[in-house]
Formats: sequence, structure tokens, C-alpha cells
Amino acid sequence: MRGLSRDAALLVVDVQSGFDDPAWGRRNNPAAEANVAAAIAAWRAADGRVIHIHHDSPEPTSVLRPGAPGNAPKPEAQPAPGEPIYRKRVNSAFIGTSLEADLRQLGVEALAIVGLTTNHCISTTARMAGNLGFETFVLADATAAFDRPHLDGRLRPAEEVHEAALSDLAGEFAHVVDTRSVLVALGLDSNAPHG
Repeated sequence: MRGLSRDAALLVVDVQSGFDDPAWGRRNNPAAEANVAAAIAAWRAADGRVIHIHHDSPEPTSVLRPGAPGNAPKPEAQPAPGEPIYRKRVNSAFIGTSLEADLRQLGVEALAIVGLTTNHCISTTARMAGNLGFETFVLADATAAFDRPHLDGRLRPAEEVHEAALSDLAGEFAHVVDTRSVLVALGLDSNAPHG
């Protein structure tokens, strides 16, 4: 997979318990967290960089607000000792954080992105990463979306939301790939399920 090597950093974006709240509605890809876990395990086994992004919502009633149980990372994405955690308040992991400067200082040129949700923080972070000149890979089966309303109020199924977000990224901002292909290309063994 051209442009992706073991020097790529794995960005684990917003894999937080608050996204289990039923208020979000119906979600696609129930295997997303298992694929996130497989990617994290493979990166760690290869002594790669695993970087965690957590959303600290400024909304006082949000399940993702600091101090709320939903702000905590899900079990599949618990940071290991020494792995950096960046806390953001908007969709992009690059806004209001030192992520870009730190990646530049480390000499990181490629990013693999996993997490939640496909059409919001994954898309926004991937778009900015691509615009900033990082070789960007989005692991499609390690992301997920929720049902969303059209402007006219009709409900768009989560699968459609997910696929539309990925297709908008593909070729323009990022390479859209799957977990198993990435890990095989990097020579990392994987038992990642497909979502």
C-alpha cells in the first residue's frame, strides 16, 4: 500500500463510551470497535505510534462532556501508558491542539485514522490531515456513523451516511482502505473482523 509504512501514526479518534447512548439513534458497522482494537494491537506490536483523540464537548448536557461517564474511552481503545492523548472541543483533531506541531516534530508523514463518527470527526480530521500534506488513510471498517436526517427531515440510513462520507474523502483527501488490507500491507498479523 503505497505511502503507508510502519512509521505512520495511528490516530484513534473519539472511541468514547458516550457513543453507546441510545439517543444517537441507529448505527452501522457493529464491528468498528473490534477493528479499532485490532489496529491498535497491531500498531503496538510493531512499536508504532498510537495517538488518542478524545472529544471534550463544551455542551453542558452532552454525554461527551468532561467528567461525564460517556467521556471515557471504550474498552477497545483504552490508551496504554505513554500513549499521547489529545483533547479537542471541535470536530477536527488539529484545531485547538498541538497535534500537527507534534507530528511534524516527530517526523510523521502518514496517518491511519480510525474511530467515530465517519461523517463528523473522522471526516473533518481526515480532510485537514490531507490538506496539511499528511498521507492519510481512513480504515473504513474501523469507523461508523448514525442515521441522520436529510434537510427535508427524511431519515438517511447510517449505512448511506457512512458510505457518502467515505466516498467524499476517497481520492481527494485520503485513501479509503480496510483494516485487514492495511495490516497485511504493513506485515502485521491481524484477525480483524470485517464490518
